[in-house]
Amino acid sequence: MDSASTGERNDSGAKAQPALTPQRIMEIAWGFGPPLVIGAAIRHRIFDVLSGEAKDVDQVAAETGASHRGLRTIMDALVGLGLLKRQGSQYELTPESDAFLVSTRAEFRGGMFRHLARMMIPLWLELDEVVKNGKPAKSVNRESTGPEFFRQFVEDLFPMNYPGALALARELSQTLRPSRAGEQVKVLDLAAGAGVWGIALAESSPAVHVTALDFPQVTPIARQMAARRGLADRYSTIEGELLKADFGSGYRVATLGHILHSEGEAKSRMLLRKVFDALAPGGTIVVAEFMPDDDRNGPPMPLLFAVNMLVATDEGATFTFAQISNWLREAGFQNPRQLQAPAPSPLVLADKPMK
Repeated sequence: MDSASTGERNDSGAKAQPALTPQRIMEIAWGFGPPLVIGAAIRHRIFDVLSGEAKDVDQVAAETGASHRGLRTIMDALVGLGLLKRQGSQYELTPESDAFLVSTRAEFRGGMFRHLARMMIPLWLELDEVVKNGKPAKSVNRESTGPEFFRQFVEDLFPMNYPGALALARELSQTLRPSRAGEQVKVLDLAAGAGVWGIALAESSPAVHVTALDFPQVTPIARQMAARRGLADRYSTIEGELLKADFGSGYRVATLGHILHSEGEAKSRMLLRKVFDALAPGGTIVVAEFMPDDDRNGPPMPLLFAVNMLVATDEGATFTFAQISNWLREAGFQNPRQLQAPAPSPLVLADKPMK
């Protein structure tokens, strides 16, 4: 056997390097497949139908109305992906798919696959032209396009960010306590979407009152989510665009959940200064962002997400912790720091000085 393929030492005593193969590149070539397979399975309710018991293709076809050929092919692919198990003709869920891909589960993550297939992948198909001219296939964060784009999927993002929002609530437990009886602790949730950050903070302290800002097409979703969780009397909204709306003042906490990446550097720096003015002395800003390492050599996900911003926004990108920290200090904040949380990205916290 060739020593280059076994890692044996060569005549000089040095360990030979493994033989170079195209295997990893060819695996990358089919990277588009898994999200589309999972998305199709969710649209045809395969995971829901298999919840609770194993079934064969005929049974799944009878309950979903999908074709026998299509179901067998896609269910076999899901077996290959480790998201279904098969014993003979019977298919069943794995613990992972049962926890995260059944639509009735609190931890359901399937909405992201619907979003990718229907809204994002079509934009990526124009990447060649986008790279050539530097203009997005479709800018999703303009006032003319953003409201409808975000309205369609913000509720699906709630379970993805909720564990991280709970971790933030624990981290800010002292900040969220009133300093005197009857005091209201004001929280500002910017680009609130379904309201996950403000809702988790309000659930952690009865003194918290949330003001959530988003487009008028989106704020009803946040109000509905707050009402479902018994928070309607401590939840209000402002409708408008981030850099135009009046935030008010005196907030103890302000959250910016995954919004800087779509705004780009110039608007993000303006927004951080505006948030600084809205916070009370000693208040805390919280920024959730997909952040590459400071040398931008990894991890892959934030760097790929920057491509998503290339095809979908005019100036969006992903930014490093060093960049965001510098912008925060420029705006007047101090002590920028990271909080690792069980969420799609870490959180960056910083404080407005007391004086």
